[in-house]
Amino acid sequence: MVRFAVVLCMAAVLCAFGAAKGLFTLADSDKRSQPTVVAVANSIDVSAPLPVSSPGDAAIAKSADGQFWADAQVNGQPVHFLVDTGATDVSLSTSDAFRLGYPPGSLDYRYSVTTANGQARAARIKLNVVAVGRAQVSEVNAFVIDNLPTSVLGMSYLSRLSKFEFTPDSLVLHS
Repeated sequence: MVRFAVVLCMAAVLCAFGAAKGLFTLADSDKRSQPTVVAVANSIDVSAPLPVSSPGDAAIAKSADGQFWADAQVNGQPVHFLVDTGATDVSLSTSDAFRLGYPPGSLDYRYSVTTANGQARAARIKLNVVAVGRAQVSEVNAFVIDNLPTSVLGMSYLSRLSKFEFTPDSLVLHS
């Protein structure tokens, strides 16, 4: 059942990714009282931070393509994610997984998933820490999926936050 849900979610994500063209930057303040803001380059005024209520929160601005893109830290390394509340798990592209220390030869690709690009092999992994700004979660279930064009931030991260909410222009994460 989980495999079926992952397959459906990945197909939807890959369809959405095909239309995506936004570039994002992560603005992180040194002051604990300032929120972390992820903004779309050239589409909003990044000098005006999005409203966030506490230091453990992060706001992700909606890109011009209507998607939410997040620059996260995974096990201390940067990863650019498409945020997808319909994806069951966090999914990494093989190139992002390799940069994080998961070379393809060391993974057990026992799962077969169907994506918008067709059949793909998938390997289950656990990420030590995933953080978007100050919204941090430990021990996150994830997949590494062959031929995945971009990494996906799914519900295995989002559901572990205290809450997340949409505004007309942003996605706010509360840790």
